[in-house]
Amino acid sequence: MLKSNGERLWASLMAMAEVGATARGGSCRLALSDEDKAGRELFSHWCREAGLSLTVDAIGNLFARRLGSDPDAAPVMMGSHLDTQPEGGRFDGVYGVLAGLEVVRRLNDLNIQTRKPLEIAVWTNEEGARFTPAMFGSAVFTGTLALEQALAIRDADGISVADELQRTGYAGQRPLGGKVDAYFEAHIEQGPILEDNAKCIGVVSGGQAIRWLDVTVEGMAAHAGTTPMPLRKDALYGAARMIQAVEQLAADFAPEGLTTVGELSIAKSSRNTIPGVLRFTVDLRHHRDDAIEAMERELGLTLQAIAAQRGLQVRIVRHWVSPATPFDADCVAAVQQAVDGLGYTQQSIVSGAGHDAILLARYCPTAMVFIPCVGGLSHNEAEDVLPEDARQGADVLLNAVLARAGRVEQGEA
Repeated sequence: MLKSNGERLWASLMAMAEVGATARGGSCRLALSDEDKAGRELFSHWCREAGLSLTVDAIGNLFARRLGSDPDAAPVMMGSHLDTQPEGGRFDGVYGVLAGLEVVRRLNDLNIQTRKPLEIAVWTNEEGARFTPAMFGSAVFTGTLALEQALAIRDADGISVADELQRTGYAGQRPLGGKVDAYFEAHIEQGPILEDNAKCIGVVSGGQAIRWLDVTVEGMAAHAGTTPMPLRKDALYGAARMIQAVEQLAADFAPEGLTTVGELSIAKSSRNTIPGVLRFTVDLRHHRDDAIEAMERELGLTLQAIAAQRGLQVRIVRHWVSPATPFDADCVAAVQQAVDGLGYTQQSIVSGAGHDAILLARYCPTAMVFIPCVGGLSHNEAEDVLPEDARQGADVLLNAVLARAGRVEQGEA
């Protein structure tokens, strides 16, 4: 079994963390911002040093390619994303990109050629922090979102994806999609399971189902000092009860059911006006499609009942849906065999977060490698991993990818 250069990987992670560094030790590289562009350019510099060729597609996905001995073979792809949350960590997404780079660097060190070409992908806007929906770079690549639709998306300031791709120089010419032999993504777990169980590697079996809902509650705006409490149609008080019901829904579907209200806004709010219109978001997650369907159905009935009791109107609209997605058995087995061969402690795990790999899994054979993050913390400036865990994850990725791509022995080329 081969080993990666952990010191080099860690140095690259720390160098990338300086791009868009925040005061509290995190990273801020919102998709297609100047900081995101700078991170991509640093990565591109490292790729050129490693002898890789670079291409960019029309949604800004960046690909770094190492040739294989078979010119007709589809590539074995690695990757993740370089964009972050507004107050993001140093490892979410970045680890998968730079672990892929370390795989290529290590193969170069050892003068190992593969039969199939290797590619490292940097997917555009995985986070969905600046532009929604999340993961639209991989969605456009895999054909699940139309390019024109993605280009028309605008951020909170009204700036379009198309404009920012042009401004940053990432409106590329590479054709969308194309054949991919397999996709492997290394990632921090973003939860506490591996650390709590004292495991170094998570062999990911698939991704859980996710549904994002937009909820609008309408009441009647009125004067705060002259409207008796029994006559009010207060959208905020009604939404407060609804949000409690969202929390209870998770308990009803425990332990695999998860619910979150991540955004809430009051239209034209004023301190002496009863809120008339309010909007909030709901994030539902569960390992199984049938269960998340039941969660959404139960939530709809509950919110309508609360609205009716209070003389309110409630409208629930699906914003985004990601079905439960099993990973490819052969790719998962390649990861498992790499872990077993290296002798690292490991367990099977379902991905709780959405990843580009979830979309790729519906397009080509896919697997993921998880490493622990300290305290299970992610989407936070204090997000951290241990250098040894980072190295071991790269070791697993290296051996799994090499097994899939095929090692060319001396005299074969």
